[in-house]
Amino acid sequence: MNTRYLKSAFVLAAIVVAGHAAAQITFYEGEDFHGRVFAAKQATPDFRRIGFNDKASSVVVDRGRWEVCEDVGFRGRCAVLQRGNYDSLRSIGFNDRISSVRPFRGERYAGDTPTPPPPAPIYEYRRRPQERIREVPVTNVREVLGPPGQRCWVERQQVTQPAPRSGANVGSAILGGVVGGILGHQIGGGSARDLATAGGAVAGAVVGNNLGGRSNAAGVVSTQDVQRCETTAGAPAYYEVTYNFRGQEHRVQMSTPPGATIVVNANGEPRI
Repeated sequence: MNTRYLKSAFVLAAIVVAGHAAAQITFYEGEDFHGRVFAAKQATPDFRRIGFNDKASSVVVDRGRWEVCEDVGFRGRCAVLQRGNYDSLRSIGFNDRISSVRPFRGERYAGDTPTPPPPAPIYEYRRRPQERIREVPVTNVREVLGPPGQRCWVERQQVTQPAPRSGANVGSAILGGVVGGILGHQIGGGSARDLATAGGAVAGAVVGNNLGGRSNAAGVVSTQDVQRCETTAGAPAYYEVTYNFRGQEHRVQMSTPPGATIVVNANGEPRI
């Protein structure tokens, strides 16, 4: 009987321990879960002892909520992180500024900032702490395009606007008549001079009217902005990558094109 109770106690203790072990927060030295990794399963009051002080740039909270603080001993400005991934700590002002962390028990501590917005879903391709990885060759990459778009621009274009004509050009005719009369007046003398003056005025008026008509027919040249558009191919939505691991073909979708190889874990699952 006592043995049965003892076994039950051990099972209960194992469940409690497993629950605490599952509560984990992982810090990455670089953004987008790159670089050195440090995982905490319990309160860590001083990151200096593990060589990670003021070095975290991205975080993944696997379970529970965690309080991160700028200073050692959970002092200074703090924030509570919910379950999820934070690909960059810049958005909450904690990039390269975390010095201590502890599970959040629901209490409010002095210096806590409001909980940031819920993070994006867990990114399953991130590398886990202590996980062995290897590179395998990429056999094929297929670019999948999004919907087509439109590109527009503005050009400066010359535009000719014809001037309206209404019979004789009065201004040009008058000016031509005056100039022709002056020239005719200088020819001959007496009645001959009068005739020359009159003839010069008439001829000048005709020439002036013709010149003015030609000028109007040419029109007025100006410039204006003209918008032009064209349909463009859609931008890449994602890349479908095929790779071979231990004789078996695998496929994965990636937001950026890979290189000649892709990093996978011992099960062939891709890792960034």
